[in-house]
Amino acid sequence: MATAVVTDSTAYLPDELIAEHGIHRVSLYVTLEGRERRESEISGEAYGEFFEQLRRSDEGATTSQPSVGDFLSVYEPLLRDGGEIVSVHISAGISGTCEAARQARERLIDEEKGGERIEVMDSRSGCGGQGLVALAAARAAAAGTDRAGALAAAERAREARRMWFAIDTLEYLRKGGRIGAAQALVGSALQIKPILTLEEEIRPIERVRTRRRAFERMVDFARERAAEGADAWVVQHIQDPENAGRLIEEGRRIFGREPLFMSEVGPVIGAHVGPGLLGVGGIPGSLLGLVD
Repeated sequence: MATAVVTDSTAYLPDELIAEHGIHRVSLYVTLEGRERRESEISGEAYGEFFEQLRRSDEGATTSQPSVGDFLSVYEPLLRDGGEIVSVHISAGISGTCEAARQARERLIDEEKGGERIEVMDSRSGCGGQGLVALAAARAAAAGTDRAGALAAAERAREARRMWFAIDTLEYLRKGGRIGAAQALVGSALQIKPILTLEEEIRPIERVRTRRRAFERMVDFARERAAEGADAWVVQHIQDPENAGRLIEEGRRIFGREPLFMSEVGPVIGAHVGPGLLGVGGIPGSLLGLVD
């Protein structure tokens, strides 16, 4: 039986990787100024317009997980011919996406439509970290493993991956109520540049005072990953292609290879961190079946 991999839009995997690995996506939703949209529908000019509107908004944006019906529409065709599914999603610590996926699975079990052949996995991450976990599952599936094997590959990647993000301000996290452990930084001036990670919830790593220093720390983290043998590396940003490009240049020197991918983080995560995010991270390429 073929094993399919499903993830959600907050992995921010480039479209070409999604197509190459046959990954299926379910979109989260974002609401700004009373208008709710699927994240997957906000691209091109609409992407820049969203963040411009977010900057001007006093209330900020809200986000919500996919519906059970959204999951059913993806799962049912994959199960119909006897297939299996590994479904990898954004951390349950900050989103109800995993719970909606599990509810869809239970409904398909109740309706005797093969829901028992679905494994729902909490990536305990988001963005690039989630994307790496989904890619590990997809590459294992492409190599012919069953869902248990694909899930095991995803779990190994989950344990090994690390990602860091520098953001311009805590203001959007505070507005959105998703600040988590980063609440500890709120007593400081909002002009600091927090460096965060997403390990089940958003956690502060350190704080710096300038964008230049934040960039330097991203380079330091890339060196740390390289020293640990995590050579499958990624770069992500929000409306900061210049610094993302500079970080890729540094990464090429550090890792001696091209990034696995570079992508722009979308409106769902962007609603909570704001424009100006820059991130880097990775896992050992061996966990993706990559060889030099």
